[in-house]
Amino acid sequence: MGGAIAYEGYVSPSGVGFDVGCGNKAVQTDLTRKDLEAVGGVERIMREVTRRISFGMGVPARERVDHPVLGKIRKAPFEPQRRLAGLAESQLGTVGSGNHYVNLMEDEEGRVWVGVHFGSRGFGHKTASGFLALAQGLPFDGRATEGEMDSPPVLFEAGSELGESYISAMQLAGEYAYAGRDVVVDKVLGILSAEPVHEVHNHHNFAFRESHQGRTYWVIRKGCTPARPGQEGFVGATMGDESVILEGVDSSEAEESLFSTVHGAGRIMSRTQAAGRVRRRKRWACGNRDCDRTFESAHHRCPDHPHARTHKVWVDEQLKPGKVDWPAVQSRLRARGIVLVGGGADEAPEAYKRLPDVLDAHAGTIRVKHTLRPLGVAMAGREVYDPYKD
Repeated sequence: MGGAIAYEGYVSPSGVGFDVGCGNKAVQTDLTRKDLEAVGGVERIMREVTRRISFGMGVPARERVDHPVLGKIRKAPFEPQRRLAGLAESQLGTVGSGNHYVNLMEDEEGRVWVGVHFGSRGFGHKTASGFLALAQGLPFDGRATEGEMDSPPVLFEAGSELGESYISAMQLAGEYAYAGRDVVVDKVLGILSAEPVHEVHNHHNFAFRESHQGRTYWVIRKGCTPARPGQEGFVGATMGDESVILEGVDSSEAEESLFSTVHGAGRIMSRTQAAGRVRRRKRWACGNRDCDRTFESAHHRCPDHPHARTHKVWVDEQLKPGKVDWPAVQSRLRARGIVLVGGGADEAPEAYKRLPDVLDAHAGTIRVKHTLRPLGVAMAGREVYDPYKD
């Protein structure tokens, strides 16, 4: 669910984590639930979302976009980031995998919202990895040894050369993450032929410069949404549960929590417990989106679609069953009218706490403004391999 810690004079790249600037954005549109039928219905909308927006680890954008942040990366103050400009350009507006998503939702009055959750993609990951390597005396592109959960944090003095370089690079990765979420939401609004009415947008993996009780700190939030009094946040639930728009309140409890709240419900079982143990095999799939044939070699051609190119996919061979019955989950979501594209057992509702229970535990620090029922959910499918499902 996340955590926050305040450092006076220090910043922590290990605290911010690999997915620098991961965050949530939600936009209320000028549409109601009934209006969606006029643009083809939820099923067609979500299929178009996954056709135009790329999901998965290391996947380039299907539709390249230009954005001012790309020019900033090409001229980044920290020189190694400039070398990542090509990667940043290729992945701007892509969603990634794991618990990252594009959601279509309706609030208690039937108004349609778009919600997204993802971060700075490969650009942010390589930025974070590079600074963790520098902290171990390695070159920026060296391979750092990853610590354990109880390892001491990696800290840079904020005023040191390395600390200032990290802060600059982190902020640029955060700006890139914001731009990516803006691009994706704008594409969905275009698919809907909708206009934005109100937006809620913030990071939950970031170092924020803030004042608390008369002193200035670097507040590290990892999986943790900023929630100052009156500040809105979008907190996503699972593919089958209601998400919320909330705001921070002015209370002693909120102050003690550094005006922070959760960014999701939090897991109750690991991905392996949920999905079971699998062996991943590399296969090649037919490029026709309506075909599910796979082949042992890239040289094979699909007999049903001989002109379609093949692309590499990862196919799971189940070695040990998990606790989640994934076909049953899919059937249950369909029965509730939720259109799911992608996803897997490791992201099923059963793998997570219930968000209302989590929010109740934070009742003295936040106020729920809207509840958002899922209509459509798009995620990377099970065939996507991602060792950093953050």
